[in-house]
Amino acid sequence: MENILDLYQQPYDANNPLICFDERPCHLISDVLEALPMKEGQPKREDYHYQRNGMCNVFIALQPHTGQRLVAVYQQNTGREYADFFNQISGWYPDAETITVVQDNLSTHSPASFYKVFESEKAFALTPKFKMHYTPTNASWLNMAEIELSALSKQCLDRRISDMETLAQEAEAWALYRNQKRIKVKWQFTNDKARDKFKRFYPKIK
Repeated sequence: MENILDLYQQPYDANNPLICFDERPCHLISDVLEALPMKEGQPKREDYHYQRNGMCNVFIALQPHTGQRLVAVYQQNTGREYADFFNQISGWYPDAETITVVQDNLSTHSPASFYKVFESEKAFALTPKFKMHYTPTNASWLNMAEIELSALSKQCLDRRISDMETLAQEAEAWALYRNQKRIKVKWQFTNDKARDKFKRFYPKIK
């Protein structure tokens, strides 16, 4: 916990930018009966019947200092998708020496996944580009990317979206708007506050 909170308190470093990464599953849902469109004085009306069209997964990387984020939508959530997305992150910061990553400790969240997609030379070259930092078990709330995914869910995905292509277009438009506005997470939980709040877990030194 203290390691993650210390990273958040460090100033922005273009040679070693900080990235918060997370993903979430999304249900693809379509109408059985055509919805009645919105018109003056009346909201859009949907029948309660719906059809499930499977699932997809939204990946997000947030740079908390600059208010920039990268999103991608995949059919699955395996090491292959993880590797592809991290290759995109690497291209997002081509001049950075290293990229510090905050993420949860899912089994696919490691450089081992790079070898499932890329030739060994590329995977080997990509591995030292990232400095991985993992949130403690049951403490994924320490990851700012979770807050960003919550905003995405409430502002963009809180309605029926029937196919992955449409969902990807909506998520990318949402990210573009927030990037242009440079919207940041107002993180206020520091190590000092953590030590006070969780003081019962710290050893008492006499």
